[in-house]
Amino acid sequence: MDDEASVRKVMAAVLAQLGIPCETAASGEEALRLLEVHQMDAVISDLQMPGMSGMELLAKVKQIYPQLVFLMVTGVDDIRVGIQAMQQGADDYLVKPLQVDANILLSSLTRAQHVKRLEKEVENYRYHLEEIVAEQTQQLREALGEIERSYDHTLEVLGAAIDLRDSLTAGHSRRVFLYSIEMAKAIGGLEKQLRNIAMGAWLHDIGKLAIPDAILLKPGPLTDEEREIMQRHSQIGYDLVKGIPFLADAAEIILGHHERWDGSGYPRGIKGEEIPIGARIFAVADTFDAMTSDRPYRSALPFKASREVIERGAGKQYNPQVAKVFLSIPDETWDAIRTETAAIQAVAFATASDVRALSKLIESGGR
Repeated sequence: MDDEASVRKVMAAVLAQLGIPCETAASGEEALRLLEVHQMDAVISDLQMPGMSGMELLAKVKQIYPQLVFLMVTGVDDIRVGIQAMQQGADDYLVKPLQVDANILLSSLTRAQHVKRLEKEVENYRYHLEEIVAEQTQQLREALGEIERSYDHTLEVLGAAIDLRDSLTAGHSRRVFLYSIEMAKAIGGLEKQLRNIAMGAWLHDIGKLAIPDAILLKPGPLTDEEREIMQRHSQIGYDLVKGIPFLADAAEIILGHHERWDGSGYPRGIKGEEIPIGARIFAVADTFDAMTSDRPYRSALPFKASREVIERGAGKQYNPQVAKVFLSIPDETWDAIRTETAAIQAVAFATASDVRALSKLIESGGR
């Protein structure tokens, strides 16, 4: 494109010599009309034009036909003009007066087309890279989800094992886990902590694995010395799991689940807001389950009596807000959790019995 017919004629002759067919235009408007009806690979445009300038044409071509090579021809032998044109999207520039050398023109076109191909390859690579990254990200999410489910199952089994060692009445860890989650949801604003509260509830008594059976399973009252040993289970449990990255926050619940609002708990004797919120919630859940479950030395208390104990302990043993939330939840919710847990435990015990029976059969040489 050039408003001088002689320049257009010379350029067309050089391109023909190179075996490159071309169309000529005397203005930017005419060039745009040609681009609408012809499949083009490159545009060679003069810079100084009446009406639409070469820079204006460049802007329109880059917007409408970004894949085209664009060479700017300037009559000013100043590299700054060429740089300016390339900064605005030109792929190369030529300088007037056009003592056009076919090799120079071919080199300029070839170099610009090569750059365009590289740009297209980079664009395709980026597009496919985004697809690959998205696919791998999804695979990673699925893998992490599978790992989390595996963790959850492991914690559940470990909690059940702890329950079985501590008492013939299983299901304690599952119940306090569900009680704690129910209260945390009712309190609100703890969505990001629910997982840590759940893991802490499952593993709260893991330290009891280090307590001697003579103390842990003793049916009567503990002596002062035995009680001191028993109380170590919070610190022992904390020490067991604190080094595991995904259990680091849950470890604080394990350590603090016997702390009391008024500071009379153990092992650190901390009080009030010093106690992690998960441990404050768990303290109520643990007490409630202990009172409403059968023990060797007494039968389970009714929900009403247990609620009265927690109500009296609000502000002393228990965080007043947590106690208030607990008391606002109807008994039907707690009863549904106990019923659900009992059904799950019944299946678990049946499976365990089958395994023990099969083991005895194998040991006796039966078929």
